[in-house]
Amino acid sequence: MRNTVRQELVARQLDEQIAGRFPVGQRLRVLDVGMGQGTQALRLARAGHSVTGLESDAEMLRTARESLAGEPEGIRERVRLIEGDGRDTGVHFLPGSFDVVLCHGVLMYVPEPDPLLAGLARMLAPGGLLSLLVRNAGALAMRPGTAGDFSAALAAFDTDTYTNRLGLDVRADRLEVLRATLAGIAAPLHAWYGVRVFTDNVGNEAELPGPEELERVFAAEDRAGRTDPYRGVAALLHLCGVRG
Repeated sequence: MRNTVRQELVARQLDEQIAGRFPVGQRLRVLDVGMGQGTQALRLARAGHSVTGLESDAEMLRTARESLAGEPEGIRERVRLIEGDGRDTGVHFLPGSFDVVLCHGVLMYVPEPDPLLAGLARMLAPGGLLSLLVRNAGALAMRPGTAGDFSAALAAFDTDTYTNRLGLDVRADRLEVLRATLAGIAAPLHAWYGVRVFTDNVGNEAELPGPEELERVFAAEDRAGRTDPYRGVAALLHLCGVRG
């Protein structure tokens, strides 16, 4: 449920930003940094865009390649997969090579994100869209608090780090800090959304509900992710910057 909500909400929000920025039917050059299993990369390729996926984890890259192999030839030829670190985009690509750059679920694993973000902004053509999905440091107390672990909730108020469901100690980001960073790298924040306001504490083993109920989940999460004050306490923040 958690990953399904994340992918669906990010897809809706990203499509909204693309539709508002680029002409209908334009074939975009997309870079997906830290693409994981390739969910968004393949979705955008199916929509007709040219997609380059960059992933440092060999197992994730293998899964993405297996998924790509099952696609029709016309989609396969629009996707290029590269093993590499998102901090080394300048090694692989020329500045201004992409219309859209995605970096979803990556910043929490990067101790110093500013150089990475500056590198991503350099990959964008003028007017290009930078899409970031980050853990919300302003809401770290929500997950333990709504689970009834009030000691952990109290501790979370005073930190920007947390232990994720993989057992890894990682970091979270604050909206205003990233707003300033994006302004400083000439890709100022254009729009932002919350992702997983209501479903962050759903267990990994939980089965998806039927189609009608799942659509109600999406509708509630979609509305909350666009509405104050709900979006401010979402587990994840989806930030969209535009290259000046």
